[in-house]
Amino acid sequence: MIMLQDIEIARQAKMLPVKEVAAELNIPSDAIIPYGHWKSKISLDYCQSIQERPNGKLILVTAITPTPAGEGKTTTCIGLTDALRKIGKKSVVCLREPSMGPCFGIKGGAAGGGYSQVVPMEDINLHFTGDFHAISAAHNLLSAMVDNHIHHGNRMNLDPRLITWGRVLDMNDRTLRKIVIGLGGTANGIPRESTFDITVASEVMAIFCLSENLMDLKQRLGKIIVGRNTQKEYVTAADINANGAMTVLLKDALQPNLVQTLENTPALIHGGPFANIAHGCNSLIATKLGLKIAEYTVTEAGFGADLGAEKFLDIKCRKMGVHPDAVVLVATIRALKYHGGMALADLHQPDTSALEKGIENLKKHLENIHRFGLPAVVALNVFQTDSKQELQMVTEKCASLGVRVVQATHHQNGSAGAEELARVVVDVVENTPTNFSFLYPDSYSLWDKVRVISQEIYGATEIQADRVTQNKFQQLQEKGFGDFPICMAKTQYSLSADPQLRARPQNFNIPVRDVKVSAGAGFVVVYLGDIMTMPGLPKIPSAEKIDISPDGNIMGLF
Repeated sequence: MIMLQDIEIARQAKMLPVKEVAAELNIPSDAIIPYGHWKSKISLDYCQSIQERPNGKLILVTAITPTPAGEGKTTTCIGLTDALRKIGKKSVVCLREPSMGPCFGIKGGAAGGGYSQVVPMEDINLHFTGDFHAISAAHNLLSAMVDNHIHHGNRMNLDPRLITWGRVLDMNDRTLRKIVIGLGGTANGIPRESTFDITVASEVMAIFCLSENLMDLKQRLGKIIVGRNTQKEYVTAADINANGAMTVLLKDALQPNLVQTLENTPALIHGGPFANIAHGCNSLIATKLGLKIAEYTVTEAGFGADLGAEKFLDIKCRKMGVHPDAVVLVATIRALKYHGGMALADLHQPDTSALEKGIENLKKHLENIHRFGLPAVVALNVFQTDSKQELQMVTEKCASLGVRVVQATHHQNGSAGAEELARVVVDVVENTPTNFSFLYPDSYSLWDKVRVISQEIYGATEIQADRVTQNKFQQLQEKGFGDFPICMAKTQYSLSADPQLRARPQNFNIPVRDVKVSAGAGFVVVYLGDIMTMPGLPKIPSAEKIDISPDGNIMGLF
C-alpha cells in the first residue's frame, strides 16, 4: 500500500465553506468573520452571549512520554472527534496553533497526519490567521516601550541591570538566546544584555490563552513584570502604560479560529504555548466555546501527561472552573519498546522484554491521571509491525489498573479507525463518575508545590536548588505570589529532568535551576535542568526541504 504524504492527503480534502461548518454547531452567520473560504474567526460577542448554556462533555487527550518513534496525540484528537461525530455525537476538536519554528526545524507541524488532519493544513502550519504574529508584536511592543521609557527620562527608575523582559520570535534561532542591545551611541539607548525566546514561550502567549475576554486580557497584560527599579520594586507593563496598546494589537487575534477536519468536523484552533516551557494548552476562550456549542469537546495538552496534562488540570482547570470528564492516553507499541531500551532502528522487531520495561512509563502516566480522580482510556495507535502478543500484553497490564485499551487506526482509516475508541470513551463518560481534585491546594508554599509535582507526578526522590534559587522562591512568596500554581519547564523526553532517562526512572532528584513569576498569566514558572526557551535548528532543518513550485504549490511541508 502506497501511503500519500500528509500534504497530498490534505490537498485532496473536499472542504466545506466555513459558514457551513459553523452551521453544524448552530453558530449564526453574523458571528463568523471569514478569512477566505476555509478559515474564520468567531466573534467574542457571540462567545460571551452563550456562556449561560450548559456545558457538554470535555475529553482531554494526552500521551506517554514522547519518543522519536512518535505517538500521534494530535492525530488521535482529530480521529476521535471525527469518530464521535460519526456515531451521532455533536463534537468539536480544540487544538493549539502550530509554531512556525518547529515547522522549519525538526518537530513538524500540529495539524495531525494521515487521514486525521485539520485543514487547510498548509495555512494552519504557517501564518494561519496571524495570531502568533500579533502575539509577537504585542510582546515586542512592550520590549520597545521599556527601552524607550529608560531613554526618555526613566520616570519609573527602572534599573537596566534588572530588566527581565526580553524579546520573542516565532522561529528557532539559537544565536539570539543571549544578546547585547543599545550599541552605537546615545541615540540608540543604553547598552545592556537582553534575550530572545520563541513566541510560544512568551508570557503574552500564556495570558492570551488564559484570558476570559478583552478586558481580562488588558488587565492581565498590565500585570506583566518587566523588571525592577533602583529600590528593587517590581515595575509592570501598566506602570509604563503599555497594556492598552498591547491589547489593541491582540484584539482580533483573541477571537477563536474555526476550521474543519478532513471529514468536515468543526475544529477550533487557537493559541499555542509549548508544554515543556509553558502551560501547553489551547485558549480558554476556545475550550469554553466548544463546551457550549457541542455535546463532546475533545482537546489536547502538549507532550506527555507529566507536562501538558498536569498543567491543564492544575493551571487551566483552576482558571476555567471545569475539569475533563475523561482522559485519553495515547501510546504506541513502538514508543513503549523505545522506553524499554530498544534502539530506534530496531522497533519493528517484536520484543516483549523491552515492551514490559517500557510499559512502566504508560503505567506511571495512568497512575497520575487517576491521582486527579479522572477515568482514563488508552488509545493504542497500531502499526503493522505490532505483534498480537505485544498488543495483548499492553491490554493486560492496563487491565490491572482498571483501564480499557482500544486499538486505533485513524491515521490510515480516518474516523472508521477510531470508532471503537469513540464508543468506549462515550461509555466511560456516561458510566464512570469523576472525583476530580487538584494535585495541591493554593495554600501550599511555592516550594512545596514544586516538591509535590516532582515527587507525585515525576516520581522524584527530592528537589534540589542552590541558595540563590531558594531565596528567589522565598522572595516570590513574600511578594504575595504564593497562591499561584506552578508551571514546570523541563525536558519532554523523560519523567525526570534528564532526557536520557527513559521509561519510569527511579531514585532521581529534580534540579531546580531558576524560578520567575508570570504575574499576568497567574502562575510561577520553575526551570528544571537544562531546559531552554529558544530552540535551535538541527543540523539539517526541515526548512532545507521546503520549497515552492512555479505554480505556487508548497512542497516538502510534511
